[in-house]
Amino acid sequence: MRSGRRRRLGLAGNRPYNARMTDPAPPLVPHDGLHGAARNLAMLAVALSVLLSVLDYAIANVALPTIARDLHTSPSASIWVINAYQMASVISLLPMATLGDKIGPARMCRVGLVLFVAASLLCAASTDLLQLSLARALQGFGGACIMSVNAALVRFIYPRAIIGRGIALNGLVIAAGVALGPTIAAGVLSVARWPWLFLINLPFGGVALLVSLTSLPKILPRPAKFDGVSAALNAVAFGALIVGFDRLAHGDGVAASLGLIALGIVCLVALVRRQRGRTDPMLPLDLLALPGFRDSVLTGFLGFVASNFFIISMPFTLTGILQRSAVATGLLITPWPLAIVAVAPLVGRLSDRYPASILSSLGLAVTATGFLTLFLLPPHPSDLDIAWRIALSGAGFGLFQPPNNRAMLVSAPASRAGSASGMISVARLLGQTVGAMLVAMVFALLGARANHACLGLASLTALLGAATSLGRLRHRAGSII
Repeated sequence: MRSGRRRRLGLAGNRPYNARMTDPAPPLVPHDGLHGAARNLAMLAVALSVLLSVLDYAIANVALPTIARDLHTSPSASIWVINAYQMASVISLLPMATLGDKIGPARMCRVGLVLFVAASLLCAASTDLLQLSLARALQGFGGACIMSVNAALVRFIYPRAIIGRGIALNGLVIAAGVALGPTIAAGVLSVARWPWLFLINLPFGGVALLVSLTSLPKILPRPAKFDGVSAALNAVAFGALIVGFDRLAHGDGVAASLGLIALGIVCLVALVRRQRGRTDPMLPLDLLALPGFRDSVLTGFLGFVASNFFIISMPFTLTGILQRSAVATGLLITPWPLAIVAVAPLVGRLSDRYPASILSSLGLAVTATGFLTLFLLPPHPSDLDIAWRIALSGAGFGLFQPPNNRAMLVSAPASRAGSASGMISVARLLGQTVGAMLVAMVFALLGARANHACLGLASLTALLGAATSLGRLRHRAGSII
């Protein structure tokens, strides 16, 4: 009886309880989360790790012109500083999530922090674009280690009854990182060269690693053999599809683009066939077979496609059509993350009480309304006319995301929390990537009319996401999805 109780405390899957794991720091996670100071410290470790990854991505975007000038490369080539990070993250999220289940999500988070800090040092020491891009790819792998398990850690840190608050706090940290990134980058570049943008990660990452070592809960791993063949198929499938569609969107070599897309499809089919029937597949076919989980992934994907239609095209609209300066454009975009931050505390509580099928649908409907009001802007709007519309869109997006992420987490078994966490990040990154490709395609096809069209498409895509989210009502059966 006592040994059975001990096994339940570890959430260990099939691994027996080990008495050597009872040392007081970090805490052994109870069956329903942590409490008091232990929960606050563990969540601080997760927040610092996520903020490190998000801030660096936002900072690098702002620094691209400076990096391109200093490394004597073209602006188009310098995009690889961003692409290398994002590509490495996308192709490694699912393998890292699976590996996180096997070695424990806390350990995977610490591995990610070590990789991220080491890669930051390599970024700062880079002397040409190739070195910097390779170092950024290593950073992307480190970031994937962190982002693949951060939601799984939240699931074990917070009791199920209030897990929505933890997910909302996680979303608040991400939004804050997006909002603070440009300001921090501008401040650093005003007093130092661009390598310092990466060197500041060293003390910050060191603090995050220290807190994670002493506070993240012990979640016993599920020992199993890592499937390297599936990881390789996953990398080639996602990598080839993303590069192929991106080249096609930009009109770069149709034959080569179609060849890459075909390669990606073949590898994806091979991956699905290899993963079918497994109890803990890397590509979570078992979770995607659950209607509530599948609809939540699709809702998240569509939400981020819609947001990228807005985020990428709006700066061009503000500077090119509405004749705002670069500084004014940055300030006018700021209501988007600020609104997400503002609604996060309320949304965290609501998502523990009301189903995501209602909250996320309402959030995406509000976002679609905000995008529609931007689409219908008068020819000569004031700054206030623009700002309140962007704030409305951001508030809706802040209402949509935490309940949807919560639904993905709680609809998966606890033993598959790592894979569910990975799919949250996959839905976000694929949505952002596909959104960016579609924006490029619209700009190529429509030219001067593209800015306006992107806002209309953003509204339509958000409405489609709201309809997909509302469809989860038929699968609820009393649970909060």
